[in-house]
Amino acid sequence: MIHPHWNNYPPVNPMWHYVLGCIYIILGCLSFFGNGLVILLYLKNKFLRTPSNQLVLNLAISDFLMLMTQFPFFTYNCFSGGVWMFSETFCELYAFFGAITGIASIWTLSFISYDRYNVIVKGVSGTPLTSGRATLFVLFAWIYAIAWSLPPFFGWGKYIPEGILDSCSFDYLTRDDNLRSYGISIFVFDFCVPLFTIVFSYISIVKAIFAHEAAMREQAKKMNVSNLRSNQEAQAQSAEVRIAKVACTNVALWVVCWTPYAAIVVQGLFFNQGPITPLVTMLPALLAKSSACYNPMVYAINHPKFRLALQKQMPWFCIHENNETSSSQSADTKSVETKEAKEDA
Repeated sequence: MIHPHWNNYPPVNPMWHYVLGCIYIILGCLSFFGNGLVILLYLKNKFLRTPSNQLVLNLAISDFLMLMTQFPFFTYNCFSGGVWMFSETFCELYAFFGAITGIASIWTLSFISYDRYNVIVKGVSGTPLTSGRATLFVLFAWIYAIAWSLPPFFGWGKYIPEGILDSCSFDYLTRDDNLRSYGISIFVFDFCVPLFTIVFSYISIVKAIFAHEAAMREQAKKMNVSNLRSNQEAQAQSAEVRIAKVACTNVALWVVCWTPYAAIVVQGLFFNQGPITPLVTMLPALLAKSSACYNPMVYAINHPKFRLALQKQMPWFCIHENNETSSSQSADTKSVETKEAKEDA
């Protein structure tokens, strides 16, 4: 079950198992609290049940399931000696559920980025996201994730222990045509394609915002006035700046969390495998799973509408969100929600 590559290295210092176990306990608690809170707020506040937030809810669910299927068993292995303590079948199931939740999360992030691109860049010319379309996106994310996670059970690809042998993943070290083709396919269709979608969408959003601001300044100069904006438009401008900042944060965090693991996969498939030591492998895996902790903060709790719901449901958090600011930031999606309501009627 253990790949011969890992036998080239002596067992790591037991301290590392305990350190990783403690880190995963912290990450698990943060993920449980953050994603659980997003799910709770969505279910208890009707004004959050928009098509766009269906995608945010699905992201929270996929990250929550990643927590439930990965963190407990990894932590148990860390505090039980560091070598995979369960059966080969359980190793395959562990990697299988990790692949499903990871791919579903990645593609949900892609759909969120596309939705924001459609609303902010395309505007009224874009196709509105209805509840039905959001449901189709969610179904696609899960069906697509399952479709890419099943092949190792049928002979294309393989699930094995990796790194310091506390966890399991797909085999990216064996260089026969079967396993290599699966690894390449995962890299292209579950990393490169979502990466392109996310980067293109958020770069387009930032460019559109700055182009709009430049046009407003130019128009103000022609009219010999200092500002063309009303108070409401000024609030909208503040919201646009926040959107641009969040867009840059989204891209940066996604790249930081998923690129190192993708780089390890490419290194294992094509280049010198010597630098792929057990500890070197575990850091990218840790970064990838940490996305389950920051996603609820970046995509939900940081949003004014979710903050308003959090202020309403849990006032002891001392969150003070201005309802008017929240409304102005959501103005871009009002037409979408109105159209959906008419269709539902």
